[in-house]
Amino acid sequence: MVDLKAQHSPFQKELDEAVLNALHNTQYINGPEVKTFTNNLNSYLGSKFTIPCANGTDALQIGLMALNLKPGDEVIVPSFNYVAAVEAIALLQLKPVFVEVDKNTYNIDCNDLQNRITSRTKAIVAIHLFGLPADMNAIMEIALANNIAVIEDNAQSLGSEINFNGAKKKAGTIGTLSTTSFFPTKNLGCAGDGGAVFTNDEELAKRLKMVSSHGQSKKYHFECVGINSRLDTIQAAILDIRLKHLDSNLQSRKVIAQRYNSELNNENLFLPTETETEFHSYNQFTIQVRNRDEVSEKLSALGIPNMIYYPIPVHLQNAYAYLDYKKGSLVVSEELCSKVLSIPVHPALQEDQQSFIIESINSIVA
Repeated sequence: MVDLKAQHSPFQKELDEAVLNALHNTQYINGPEVKTFTNNLNSYLGSKFTIPCANGTDALQIGLMALNLKPGDEVIVPSFNYVAAVEAIALLQLKPVFVEVDKNTYNIDCNDLQNRITSRTKAIVAIHLFGLPADMNAIMEIALANNIAVIEDNAQSLGSEINFNGAKKKAGTIGTLSTTSFFPTKNLGCAGDGGAVFTNDEELAKRLKMVSSHGQSKKYHFECVGINSRLDTIQAAILDIRLKHLDSNLQSRKVIAQRYNSELNNENLFLPTETETEFHSYNQFTIQVRNRDEVSEKLSALGIPNMIYYPIPVHLQNAYAYLDYKKGSLVVSEELCSKVLSIPVHPALQEDQQSFIIESINSIVA
């Protein structure tokens, strides 16, 4: 699904030199590479403050903790997604409230979002899934009208763009705060775990930084309950090199996606698409097909990598049975879990490999 060796090949020398420099400098925690990377990432995104941390799940927890929410406060979150956001909500004794997603974009259904808001709703987690940003124009309008914080989960969409109020902005720069993951398979990935929180609010940035460092305002001065979550210097050095090549890699993904959209011409397939205001970066190329499991097995038999994101919605997972959602509670999310299938779209995918994938899918899907 993701050929990291081939992706790194064009700039492997740069990566090797960056890692060796970090090793030789021996400032493995909070070395100068961390500051350099965060400054460069701020410039790329157009955000004001980046707080690096150990992984994307920590980023979500840090963000929620910095908002000063209280046990029992409700946080709206899609169920058709990975478990990380819901996990962070539950660990802080907040109440996850699941919202339906749009069957075409896989992101929050804003009509359903409006229906889920109560007097106890304090935050919305807007997940930009598969590389396509959620409808931030509508989400922010709803949030502002109800005085609700918005957390953008940008783990799969860093580099994606949104036409927000008539101006083009990067995903992750619009909400109260944003989080991301630098897991190796992401648009911007490191060689291990890493994450970050972003905000344009200076006071919130100070609190985010404190929370990520044991609640310290300065060394040995603890102002709030926090956690210990840092981005290693070596990972920052790697990320700074990969950031330089991010736009070219995203363009390669778009070219492959355009070919898929043009040549996967089976009427029984639903293909991903952009909207008029949200522009895709194709962290995954996710199709919908009725006989998904059969198609997946046949592709695997041909040696074609494929993945199911996600086979079970979070509201039907055993860990969250206490919330008392039943099958049929979110019919679109449940239906998507039986239909979605992701195929390779990484920047190093060769044209002959693309051709084989296209021909195989067109012949398999009835």
